[in-house]
Amino acid sequence: MSIKRHSGGSKLLSAAVEHGGLVYVAGTVADDLTQGVKGQTEQVLKKIDAILAAAGTGKSKILSANVWVTDIRNRDEMNAAWTAWADPANLPARATVEAKLADPRMLVEIMVTCAK
Repeated sequence: MSIKRHSGGSKLLSAAVEHGGLVYVAGTVADDLTQGVKGQTEQVLKKIDAILAAAGTGKSKILSANVWVTDIRNRDEMNAAWTAWADPANLPARATVEAKLADPRMLVEIMVTCAK
């Protein structure tokens, strides 16, 4: 089976990797870190949409999602953006965990696995 890597402009990782009919999207963070949790989540989800489109798939085929927030008390703000974005007929398995992220201005990071 072949492996296809989608560059994200990083020298550290691929934005996504395709293998065996699945697309693994790397942990994705917002570009504008001046926004709050909801705004950063909206940015992340928009980036995930673009990554999935480049791989020939979309959010209705997401199988699982891992969400990291820097403060679990901000989960409702993150969920507001998630709920507005997610396909309600095709919700993935999902975990949300509080964690420190690489930059203290980052408030949310999301990683998904998607079928082709």
